[in-house]
Amino acid sequence: MTLFNLFLVAAIQGLTEFLPVSSSGHLVLLPTVTGGPDQGLAIDVAVHVGTLFAVVLYFWADVKIALAGSLRLMHGRVDTQGAFLALCLLIATIPVVIAGAAIKLSGLDEMLRSVAVIGWTMLGFGLVLYWADKTGAHTRAAEEWRLKDALSMGLAQVLALIPGTSRSGITITAARKLGYDRESAAKLAMLMSIPTIAASGLLLGLDVVQEANWAVARDGLIAAAFAFVAALVALVLMMRLLRSVSFTPYVIYRVILGVVLLVYAYS
Repeated sequence: MTLFNLFLVAAIQGLTEFLPVSSSGHLVLLPTVTGGPDQGLAIDVAVHVGTLFAVVLYFWADVKIALAGSLRLMHGRVDTQGAFLALCLLIATIPVVIAGAAIKLSGLDEMLRSVAVIGWTMLGFGLVLYWADKTGAHTRAAEEWRLKDALSMGLAQVLALIPGTSRSGITITAARKLGYDRESAAKLAMLMSIPTIAASGLLLGLDVVQEANWAVARDGLIAAAFAFVAALVALVLMMRLLRSVSFTPYVIYRVILGVVLLVYAYS
């Protein structure tokens, strides 16, 4: 891939992975809009790794606590804040791993990669996010995360396997309906993204191990670096804006894009 194409793919992945606008939906649409080739699985893995490093860096304090707790959890102990956080993240991740593997093995993943599907999910789940944000209470903080909330958000995250839904968007939607304030909802969604992105990256990585070569490795490193910077910028801006701005701007974007895609798909 050319440097420009690598930058474009990485920027789209990095900027949209953590915003509630669906990175997968944008990446699926990219070849259709530009007329260029699909970026391929190797680059998908690379940009996922880049965004993974970005969210780990941004939430390093929480990640460090969860990592320490994971060691205690592996010994069957849930007696610290970190161990409980690690358990919540595990419970939140299991549904999407099982569903993702099932969809991949069944071949449904390719069937879902259509402009019409992305248009409907972009529009529909955008309106659901608006409803949840406007009707959800603001009474709970991220530190009050409970096991049943983790499971609810994890089940909601399964819907993100449909391109256009948005992993961060649907988990934020669930968190807002559970009463978490906007910053806490976004924080929990971002922490949930770490094991989810790691699992999806590993799954994709297994598909490209035998195909990898030095040229692909070089392009992957460049794409990962671009995606890391773009994702970090998006995270910083979103978390700051949520202190004073609702999710409505993202909803407006989703609705407009969804309508445009549906007009294109059915015209």
